Amino acid sequence: MLGFQDEVWWSRFAQPKRALWTDQNRPQTEKPQWQSGDQDPKALACYGLLRADSGEMMLRFVKGRPISAVTCDFLLWVTQELGKQGKKALLLIWDNASWHMSKQVISWIKWHNREAKMSGGVRILSCLLPKRSPWLNPIEPKWLHGKRAVMPAQGLLSAEELESRVCAYYGCPKLEPLAQPLS
Repeated sequence: MLGFQDEVWWSRFAQPKRALWTDQNRPQTEKPQWQSGDQDPKALACYGLLRADSGEMMLRFVKGRPISAVTCDFLLWVTQELGKQGKKALLLIWDNASWHMSKQVISWIKWHNREAKMSGGVRILSCLLPKRSPWLNPIEPKWLHGKRAVMPAQGLLSAEELESRVCAYYGCPKLEPLAQPLS
């Protein structure tokens, strides 16, 4: 199965480019402001995989930021889900993020493939996109359309509301966020 992977930050404050028309017939943008006492993060990190076979998205939010260990957790989850559907291999197309090329992720993929070969699981063949070429990854426009669709024209969403809207837009179940390991 061919899959395009990427990470994205869903900001609660930075609005996608769009304008609201005022009574004076001029465009006006309203940016929500952070209020003291707001305990929610300003942005939510999210991993996604766009399936080429069905066009569906597989999403997992992250507590914290994308790092190598969380990337391995996401890949493990993806391969388990694909294995339940009878898939045997994942051709993974992704960008040159430092955590994609880290020793930890490369070693984990090698280890995972050995285990998958012995147990009949889903193996991963990863292919990097050329540097500075996000337009080659078909998941990128999906992120942009999603941001425009889920963000309200005015007001501020809580982190919980934002996560729920994103999952609803992409038709994905809302799962427990992946967490960074404590060190």
